[in-house]
Amino acid sequence: MVSSPTFDDGVPHERIDADDWEEIYVVGDVHGCLPELESLLDTLAPSSDDLVVFVGDLIRKGPDSLGVVKLVRERDNFRSVRGNNEQKLIDGSVELDGFGEEKIEYVRSLPAAISWDDALVVHGGVDPRKPLSDHSVDDLETTRSLAPDGSYDRPFWFEEYHGPRRVFFGHTVLERPVEREHAVGLDTGCVYGGTLTAYEYRDDEFVTQPSRRTGKSRSDDSIVTPQPH
Repeated sequence: MVSSPTFDDGVPHERIDADDWEEIYVVGDVHGCLPELESLLDTLAPSSDDLVVFVGDLIRKGPDSLGVVKLVRERDNFRSVRGNNEQKLIDGSVELDGFGEEKIEYVRSLPAAISWDDALVVHGGVDPRKPLSDHSVDDLETTRSLAPDGSYDRPFWFEEYHGPRRVFFGHTVLERPVEREHAVGLDTGCVYGGTLTAYEYRDDEFVTQPSRRTGKSRSDDSIVTPQPH
């Protein structure tokens, strides 16, 4: 069993006891795509004894950020980490209709990391070149490429990361989910016309819901094809 991760005091982290939950599902970037999320949840059919964890970026780009946050907030068994788009809302660099101070305060309350057993959920990723205790909130929200130039240049962090924890992440738009021993990538570009992806932790299976929209435009060089490993 891997010990609980240790972060800097400025990094909010929620530790969960997996034994409290029958099933655990981890869901990729929703980006305001409420109908797709509702359909995915209909397929998963989580009970109140099941835990659903989101990798962040519940909001922005899609049509109903407010509806997504309302759905997640109202379920006692739903959790989410903070994504870079939540951070933009908190910092005031973006504004969203319907998000007054009370809802922004909820977004601000989201942790930067959630963990249980040997699993760690963050939005962006972790940098394998330094310990977790040296990671800032921004590191956990935005880590993608380890190359000095360009956020979509290889190598990506998950191609160089070898544990010990298994990290579940979003942020990097993928042609299909990343499934590696120590990294599971779940942003399959629903808001861009791809799919919304969930991972069944106990059964080690992916469940996908196709986008109902033609999607926002995104260049091919900003959609990553996972490499075999």
